[in-house]
Amino acid sequence: MAVTAVQTSGDTLAQFPLLASPQSYVACTFDYNKNCSRDPEQPIALEEWIEVFRKSIRTFKSHASTDPTVSEAQREAQADQFAQKFSQALDTLLSNPNQDLPGHSAGPVSCITLVRVREHILHKTGFQDIFKSVKDTENEAALQLLPQVLQQLDEHQIGRERLEAAIRGLLAGNIFDLGAAASAERYEAGGGVGFQHALEQLHPRPWVIDDLDAVLQHFSNNVYHKAILFVDNAGADVLLGMLPFARELLKVGTKVILAANNGPTINDMTAAELTVLIDKAAAMDQTVAAAWASKQLQIVNSGSDLPVIDLSKVSQQLADEAADADLLVLEGMGRAIETNLYAIFTVDSLKLGMIKHPEVAACLGGRQYDCVCKFDRGQSISIS
Repeated sequence: MAVTAVQTSGDTLAQFPLLASPQSYVACTFDYNKNCSRDPEQPIALEEWIEVFRKSIRTFKSHASTDPTVSEAQREAQADQFAQKFSQALDTLLSNPNQDLPGHSAGPVSCITLVRVREHILHKTGFQDIFKSVKDTENEAALQLLPQVLQQLDEHQIGRERLEAAIRGLLAGNIFDLGAAASAERYEAGGGVGFQHALEQLHPRPWVIDDLDAVLQHFSNNVYHKAILFVDNAGADVLLGMLPFARELLKVGTKVILAANNGPTINDMTAAELTVLIDKAAAMDQTVAAAWASKQLQIVNSGSDLPVIDLSKVSQQLADEAADADLLVLEGMGRAIETNLYAIFTVDSLKLGMIKHPEVAACLGGRQYDCVCKFDRGQSISIS
């Protein structure tokens, strides 16, 4: 039942202590100013990345225009204003990537700068949490399925088989991402997440980055003392994917810290929202209930209000909790693929996510809706 107080913009940010080479750490995986595609017939550079964000405008405008926190008389005009301003900002950065913009200091364009500009314009046009109703609906739907998902997981043989099932569930849950145009359209067309369908439709192995066998081997022979798990989206992602995975760690005695956003962005979880959900999940499962009551399972505010994360700037609370951790799990396309995929840590790290952008797939040499399961052993800290 422990969650840090909601952090304000004036609170202290710190460097994540598990970075093995803080001086050379680069958060963003792809350099938007170079062609990173591994497909010679599909170049991916700044113009294509700008288009990725332009494609998201329709979904954001649609949800903004129905935001109940904005007066009905103003919603449509303010949603139009957001769409126009963000489109203009994208045009400006495409013609002059080093242009100073509100929410973006002059410098190279990256996934972090583009999501920051989008959030800044949303807030300035009067919108704070345009996907809240979707998150609430999906959270309730996932809670209804949680007992069944946990029962199915427990039917697997303890050890490698059950851990693989938990990881596959985590990857399947990660399809619920309204920041990606393709998955947003898929969600709207289907009217829901479809967790079981996503699980059955996971791409066959080998995945584009596939260290699953190494994960199963190492986790079968080692028990971690404390794990930091960065959560991603609401609904099936956090409740049917990340929570069952965390529960497997709890069963072997690992202390689990769930790191969630400070402020709302797209359909990502905030620490405050996650606290309410874990309270409800604990009422449905004895393992979660015992861990939650004993503080073996806790929630910490990451300090971020973006769908990606720069680990050079996290909340002081998260930095303090991570100091004695020996496992780091980053989940989701934003935190584990578009940022931090190649980041090196002093402890074992597991990066898991589903690829929803075809541009990301091209840069990794994979397919849309392919999976990433990247496992790296911890390395000694570098002071160079």
